[in-house]
Amino acid sequence: QVTLVESGGGLVQPGGSLRLSCAASGFTADYYAIGWFRQTPGKEREGVSCVSANDEGTYYVDSVKGRFTIARDKAKNTVYLQLNNLKPEDTAVYYCAAKFRWGPCGGWGTSSYEYDYWGQGTQVTVSA
Repeated sequence: QVTLVESGGGLVQPGGSLRLSCAASGFTADYYAIGWFRQTPGKEREGVSCVSANDEGTYYVDSVKGRFTIARDKAKNTVYLQLNNLKPEDTAVYYCAAKFRWGPCGGWGTSSYEYDYWGQGTQVTVSA
């Protein structure tokens, strides 16, 4: 069965850091583009970052550029999203998603409609 499981969320003060994990099973994540998204009540799901299949590039939206980093641990079939210098507006449920598409993800990887598989989400709360 194809599954994605997010973990690592929690409560953190502004300026703090978290590392989110997206553990894949039932498929080899290396061959899939992996995207990270976030959603708050009443707002649409927002793509924040993606890593391309076969590591053909990464992409970040402007609001997180320089603060968030996406990376693969191929041995663990896991993708991480390192969240640094967190701000209250980063508060959301964070989801990872997978798409069997090779090539750079920058042109499409932050669109939720592109992805086939989704995790259950992990809550990130940034508050003093």
